[in-house]
Amino acid sequence: MTPTYMNIMLAFTISLLGMLTYRSHLVASLLCLEGMMMSLFIMTALIASNTHFPLINIMPIILLVFAACEAAVGLALLISISNTYGLDYIHNLNLLQC
Repeated sequence: MTPTYMNIMLAFTISLLGMLTYRSHLVASLLCLEGMMMSLFIMTALIASNTHFPLINIMPIILLVFAACEAAVGLALLISISNTYGLDYIHNLNLLQC
């Protein structure tokens, strides 16, 4: 395994540990989630460039689209919660029940 792949897997692991550690604030959770998605994007782009299978070239683009969608939903949720409650604590999500 090359050092590039090990560094990308280390970045994913650190982002995952950050997601598990700083789960009380929505902003920290979203940043860690973006770090995880970007490391997955770089990994799939490297795999797509190393393998010459034509159908795998679309996978980084699909992953990037999903990352943009989850970022948009996360930011909309963050704005909604901060406007309603003034805080970005995740425990306030239980108050949004109907």
